[in-house]
Amino acid sequence: MALPKFGENTTVAEFDEMARNARSAADFLKALGHEGRLMILCHLATGEKSVTELEQLLSARQAAVSQQLMRLRQENLVQARREGKQIFYSLTDERAVRIMDVVYDLFCK
Repeated sequence: MALPKFGENTTVAEFDEMARNARSAADFLKALGHEGRLMILCHLATGEKSVTELEQLLSARQAAVSQQLMRLRQENLVQARREGKQIFYSLTDERAVRIMDVVYDLFCK
């Protein structure tokens, strides 16, 4: 993949679009920029999980897991589904799956 080249012929509109895209990318990366959220996304990349399952997989308290899930929901990266008293989470954003693949390739192999 080749990155675009910007130079003296680049228009103001192109620079403005680049700035908007940079803000969007920064917000997305901030949502991923936490060890707990990365671990949650890693587990959800393999399929839907309940909050209880995530607590066990992460060896974390329910409050900590819920706080990170709330942030991921605010960023529209995960969605919740209620079944009785249990809440199940799954990934909703294909970008998160793609990023987790890259993170795995770079850091976990």
